[in-house]
Amino acid sequence: MPIPIVNSIISWFLKKRIHQIELFLKYPIDVQNELLLKLISTAKNTEFGKQYDFKNIKNYQIFSNKIPIQQYETFAPLIERNRKGEQQLFWNTPIKWFAKSSGTTNAKSKFIPVSEEAIEDCHMKAGKDMLCLYINNNLESQLFTGKGLRLGGSSAIYEDNNTYFGDLSAIIIEHLPFWADYSSAPKQETALMGEWEAKMDAIIKETIDENITSLVGVPSWMLVLLNKVLETTGKNNILEVWPNLEVYFHGGVNFNPYREQFKKLIPKKSFKYYETYNASEGFFAIQDQNDSLELLLMLDYGIFYEFIPMSNYDGENSIAIPLTEVKLNTNYALVISTNGGLWRYLVGDTIKFTSLDPYRIKITGRTKHFINVFGEELIIENAEEALKQACKKTRATIIDYTVAPIFMEGKQSGSHEWMIEFAKAPKNLSYFTELLDNALKAINSDYEAKRYNNMALAMPIVHQARKELFYDWLKMKGKLGGQHKIPRLSNKRDFIEELLQLSIVTSN
Repeated sequence: MPIPIVNSIISWFLKKRIHQIELFLKYPIDVQNELLLKLISTAKNTEFGKQYDFKNIKNYQIFSNKIPIQQYETFAPLIERNRKGEQQLFWNTPIKWFAKSSGTTNAKSKFIPVSEEAIEDCHMKAGKDMLCLYINNNLESQLFTGKGLRLGGSSAIYEDNNTYFGDLSAIIIEHLPFWADYSSAPKQETALMGEWEAKMDAIIKETIDENITSLVGVPSWMLVLLNKVLETTGKNNILEVWPNLEVYFHGGVNFNPYREQFKKLIPKKSFKYYETYNASEGFFAIQDQNDSLELLLMLDYGIFYEFIPMSNYDGENSIAIPLTEVKLNTNYALVISTNGGLWRYLVGDTIKFTSLDPYRIKITGRTKHFINVFGEELIIENAEEALKQACKKTRATIIDYTVAPIFMEGKQSGSHEWMIEFAKAPKNLSYFTELLDNALKAINSDYEAKRYNNMALAMPIVHQARKELFYDWLKMKGKLGGQHKIPRLSNKRDFIEELLQLSIVTSN
């Protein structure tokens, strides 16, 4: 079959989904309430369902009163029993797959249950919707005349008591429909290679002569790959390698620190960037407009959403609210109940609503990724915006960064210590630091108050990291590639002390 016809057929098939999306756009609360009752009914005969009397839960109010909010550690004993072969614990169909996730603040592995329903009705559906929304907004797209380059995590799928665990991307690739595998590069065997640096070389070798029309992956690792592609080919930019490239689907980290670098690598005005918001626990939101910084909350993926205002956040003791009660521009912790058997589960992410009709969001950070040692309440959104402003004024670009507190000692004020690896460093690091500090004061009134006369917080200290310091740190931790990310903000000094030590050891 000629390639243009294949492109037309796949595009037509994907666009059929638009009518279903329009349904939850029109009736968001009805769709969510109906979904909640369906989830409860499905799991009523499980051990968890019997414990919390699911049979008598008739509405959200009863649901929120009966079932406690839970973090992973609380739910873990049930998951471990499930991994050892017990079923009907928290979901009614057999769960044989578990997405292994280490997170960024805790080395301990999490095993997130992934039911067949979660694979089909959430993750796979979302992958098709991502393409559907893009095609619907770009009717002239030739996406399927070529292949999409996917950059996922580790391959390794491990068996244990007839259950399987591994990186979520490996689980998804195992379940891809034939047409998705046909239209993707590299081949499955290469995409799932475990050794990261060998995989990068294999991907480049396999794709430089392909007609690549889209990219999919985490920005930090995609940048590493694209730079290696240019190094290998000797080309000046990525369009000289893949002239028909038209879109990059990205997620996992805030894109702002990487945007300018991608524009230089892919100098094409019509090139599109589409953000997604997915995790091992589920696929939550997708950018639904060209050139937008907002993500459409997807309400029919078998996930019921609740939100905890961060102003009242108290972990599992928090009080959550449903979608009907959310307000614009308020920081919320995300709570989910899913078709994978997670119930009132704290994901650990924070979001803000940018629109209530339809419900669109921005990711603002993590419940554990903030600095509030001195009452400054610095969140990732503040840090990223301040960096963006400082970089714009100094024409600098950033690869990675992390921030930690310097604790008060005697009469000495505390401070924030930044480690930043620049792709293009500012000419004057002191001036950059001043701009960063001023931007933070303008963005965050709590930070500004603590900086007043250096009483609680002194001027931040900024270190320029040597080249590949963060890469070497992740390699040392065995966390190269995939969803592994640099922890941005921390209330502790563990990460920055290791980075400072690694920097000293290497320089010696």
